[in-house]
Amino acid sequence: MRIGIVGAGVVGSLIARELCRYDVEVIIFEKASDVGMGVTKANSAIVHAGYDDEPGTVRSKFCVPGNAIYSELSKELQFDLKRIGSLVLAFKDEELKTLEELYKRGEQNNVPGIEIWDRDKILAYEPNVNPEVIAALWAPTAGITEPWMVAMAAVENAIQNGAKLYLNTEILDISTVDGKIKKVITNIGEFEVDALVNAAGMYADEIAKKAGAEYVPLHPRKGEYILLDKQEFGGFVKSVLFPTPSILGKGTLVTPTVDGGILVGPTAVDLPPEKEFREDTSTTFEGFEALMSKALRMTPLIDFRASIKTFAGLRPESPQKDFFIGRTSVFGFFNVMAMRSPGLTAAPAIAKYIVEEIQEAMGENFTTKKDFNPLRERIKKYAELPPALWDEEIRKDPLAGKMICFCNKVTEKEILEAIKKGAKTIDGIKFRTRAMFGSCQGGFCMHRIMKILARELNIDISEIKLRSEKSQILNGRVREI
Repeated sequence: MRIGIVGAGVVGSLIARELCRYDVEVIIFEKASDVGMGVTKANSAIVHAGYDDEPGTVRSKFCVPGNAIYSELSKELQFDLKRIGSLVLAFKDEELKTLEELYKRGEQNNVPGIEIWDRDKILAYEPNVNPEVIAALWAPTAGITEPWMVAMAAVENAIQNGAKLYLNTEILDISTVDGKIKKVITNIGEFEVDALVNAAGMYADEIAKKAGAEYVPLHPRKGEYILLDKQEFGGFVKSVLFPTPSILGKGTLVTPTVDGGILVGPTAVDLPPEKEFREDTSTTFEGFEALMSKALRMTPLIDFRASIKTFAGLRPESPQKDFFIGRTSVFGFFNVMAMRSPGLTAAPAIAKYIVEEIQEAMGENFTTKKDFNPLRERIKKYAELPPALWDEEIRKDPLAGKMICFCNKVTEKEILEAIKKGAKTIDGIKFRTRAMFGSCQGGFCMHRIMKILARELNIDISEIKLRSEKSQILNGRVREI
């Protein structure tokens, strides 16, 4: 059986890896130039505990199981996961009532270890929280990760186990015969498939339309973020801090990132469904004002003069505000759409569910591969090794000691390993190694990385792109020397 997957975000990537456990042919179609560069790339990177989702929703069905899977998944795929816990802060009596409702939801959703903390316990644990806080909901299983790395690691492992990845591949049409999926027509050719999984993120409703299958209309909800320098603000908070939630979502959070920075965001602005808005990751002065105001309410000592980056991400929202997943009336077509928060958290559990759905709907019992290898090896971070081991690596290969990104201590050997793993753009290097994620945001290392990419890809440096064919970096020489 040949199974296609549309979209190599965190959901599609984990589904592909799960399918590779079995004797089926797996094909991944991704319209971007790399894995995890859509909805997956820009979000809060939180592995949620599961108390926020209303019992009985599809979200509540998959969030807590997905959270639990992450521990083993992070070990197998070697991506960073830090279970730092989360605190939902209440500053008014009516917010305290919301905490009590969230606690009850958490119990119904089987969220482990949740507690209501009083002011003294909160401030003892998080001294930079506003002392006007009156209570908080503590959830120890909440964590942080790098969503793009989850996707990249899952695709790497899927390819190791036989999957085929087609980047820069756009779905133009989907052919059905007698109500069954037959063929995927793309800009690079046609592919016959027996089943097709629609994990196309912001465009999943458009993909479902091409197949003539059921869908829910999607629109983008924009979230803007501010990143603070870890050199100045690392350790400012040690857990994920949330306000009490509203109808627009979980609210603006203050959280550590896995590499030690502090992230503030997101806003929540609903945009129209037209295509131009589904690509709108522009940032606004109004958004930053809102972020700063909300963050200062929770943590008055936060200093936005330490900001090193601002960005925006989009998540697919739908009228029912819930996931829309499973089989459809078109035989062999499966939706995994409307993956709003907590989509990242739920993804591993949804991957297992979709594989079961495919078998049941298609009347197949897949044979497990005897040689499936669940392990993926990450790029070694040489500067994190003990000095003696790092010296040994340098003796083997001097490039393990040649520093390219000084902010995040990324060596040329790490850059080369990222290229071997598929990086062909500046963002491809950045998201695989954390080069250019530091204080200078690439100001001192980007040109070095461009030279390495040009050399290894055997192209002129003017051909190096930021993230896609549309993101030219150089546009001619300033002067001849």
